[in-house]
Amino acid sequence: MLRPVIDDDGAPFWKYAARGELRVQACAAPACGEPRFPPRPCCPHCGSFDSEWRRMSGRGRIWSFVFPHPPLLPGYAEQAPYNAVVVELLDAPRIRLAGNVVAAPDAPLNSVAPARLRIGAGVRVVFTRDGLPRWRLERA
Repeated sequence: MLRPVIDDDGAPFWKYAARGELRVQACAAPACGEPRFPPRPCCPHCGSFDSEWRRMSGRGRIWSFVFPHPPLLPGYAEQAPYNAVVVELLDAPRIRLAGNVVAAPDAPLNSVAPARLRIGAGVRVVFTRDGLPRWRLERA
């Protein structure tokens, strides 16, 4: 399984995820407040270097998805077919996170049948034991 490469800007995201919290960086300038992802030192909207980590509800909708086809990385080939999704957060619609829709936090990547996914489907974040965010369909 691939693991994220954690840099200084993204470290707080992973720290919160390990605690089961979905947070995104936001501008702390009073006149701005725009959320941003991926995390970075400077706000792309106003140029401020002031930031905070804002807790999200963890709800979103599938913005896009694919089912990768071989050749796949060896650690993923045995789980095919599995989904790779882009989720648009309901709290911050310009923020989109990549991940997988699963039946349970530590379930295999192929635990949800391909026919169950659709653009616009509601999802909620869940976290693996290792603190990796994944998504579950809101309607079972």
